[in-house]
Amino acid sequence: MPEPPVDIPGTSVAERRQLAMPGSPVDDLRRLLCFEPRGHADMYGGFITAPDDDGADFGVLFWHKDGFSTACGHGTMALGAWAVSSGMVPVDPSETTEVTIDVPSGRVRAQVHTDAQGRAASVDFVNVPSRLITAGITVDTSRGSVSVDLAWGGAIYALVDTALLGGTPLGGSGADSGGADGYRGAVLPENLTELIGLGREVKAGLVDHPDTVHPEDARLSGVYGTIFVDRLGTLPGGELHQRNVTIFADGQVDRSPCGSGTAARVAALHATGELGAGQTLVHESIVGTRFRARVLEETADGVVPVVTGSANRVATSTFEIDPLDDLVPGFVLR
Repeated sequence: MPEPPVDIPGTSVAERRQLAMPGSPVDDLRRLLCFEPRGHADMYGGFITAPDDDGADFGVLFWHKDGFSTACGHGTMALGAWAVSSGMVPVDPSETTEVTIDVPSGRVRAQVHTDAQGRAASVDFVNVPSRLITAGITVDTSRGSVSVDLAWGGAIYALVDTALLGGTPLGGSGADSGGADGYRGAVLPENLTELIGLGREVKAGLVDHPDTVHPEDARLSGVYGTIFVDRLGTLPGGELHQRNVTIFADGQVDRSPCGSGTAARVAALHATGELGAGQTLVHESIVGTRFRARVLEETADGVVPVVTGSANRVATSTFEIDPLDDLVPGFVLR
């Protein structure tokens, strides 16, 4: 994953994100890779940059079809695994190799656990301090009033408990709909279209809310995504079990359990006491994959979450521009 073939101005990753405005070469490259026919509406990626200083191994600008993210937990896990497997960061003999990465919201770490052959078996994403911002905001939607909590996990997320959604059950799902643990919930693939629409409504309803303004850096302000959560109880080992789907940017869907969103969720659950000291949150995605997360430490700025998952290499691709291609940079239909 070499650095992108365009200049990315700025003296820090946060400044580079700010300068990656529409019409800039780096934004043109994002659109080329993210739009069809090379990408798709839910495409996600990152451009490797120099770090802010010698304290990090490298920096990254994460991107999606609508612009550039402030953070990405699952992307950080992937980059940690890539940095170790590619040899960019040498494997530590202890079998835990730390990769330090600068992202727009701060400095994060990927602790890569390797097997005897030096392969990345799992990755711990150690995030910036995360916190519950406020609870119980009411947002008017087509389904009526929705109660929303705001939390910071490297980006601002709107957290919605699906059990509190009004109106008819999404897709006919509900508390009496069965399942192994007695509650299927609403975060199901068959409900995704409805969840995308509602996620957009919640985000739009919070555009001017004062609690969505970052207190220290206006560049980090605004709701990045809406996280719908099914509370699924407690597992036999005492782990808290929840399922989520994150609708971010303009209707994009996170297939993973969302790393920075999981960090925000951990902070919210810790603040309310629902996630006990030393307890693990098993955070499941809409496709059934899982992250395990807990509070690593408490600081004056919030809790530091550690989120554990895995990342595997799937391809090496070469993208081309045909000089006769009049569709460049491409198109999106959502």
